[in-house]
Amino acid sequence: MHTVYSMQKISETRRGNISEAVADAVREMIVDGRLGAGDRINEVSLAAQLGVSRTPLREALSGLVSEGAVTVRPRLGYFVRPLLLEEFEQVYDLRPLLDPEALRLAGAPSAQRIARLERLNEQLAAARGARAIQIDDAWHMELLAGCPNKVLLDLIGAMVQRTRRYELALMRERKNVAVATDDHDRIIAALKRGDIDEACAALKRNMQSGRDPIVKWLRERAAQKGK
Repeated sequence: MHTVYSMQKISETRRGNISEAVADAVREMIVDGRLGAGDRINEVSLAAQLGVSRTPLREALSGLVSEGAVTVRPRLGYFVRPLLLEEFEQVYDLRPLLDPEALRLAGAPSAQRIARLERLNEQLAAARGARAIQIDDAWHMELLAGCPNKVLLDLIGAMVQRTRRYELALMRERKNVAVATDDHDRIIAALKRGDIDEACAALKRNMQSGRDPIVKWLRERAAQKGK
């Protein structure tokens, strides 16, 4: 069922975005355990399974290497990296520190930017899974786009990539998407009032809200594997 779903999603994707759709499908397979930790990825088999050529698959795998989801070994190919609680905690705990500081530096956004944030949040409310992650990431980068510290934005962008495969488990559930959109509404409301301090505090809470559900999921996943 999951494989058919992935193939349908990819077949509906515009040609220029096929590698991104393939990356989403591979992340789902890693999170679901269909691609296990340490597994060597058979490119021929996986390309056929997803109904794509090896070119977009390799583009997708290259992107997944950069975000830490897979590794590549010379002459051996691509291998799945494990989902680790320790890695997640170390990476995820950086966002509540980095994002509020970037927002503080950015200052009050324009009315046009607030309108874009509201539209993205409306889209997020109706999304799930990989699509929800894409919209949520776009919302946060739009929020921080006015930050003059480009090094800080680059660091946040790197953290966004590193947490995507973990957040997929979070954003597949309606209740977690609802928490994110409610958090965003509170941040937008504070920005409309011109209260940057409250907006930064709400953003920090938003960055922390996904931590416990993902930690719980990782622990339950590890316990199931240990049985």
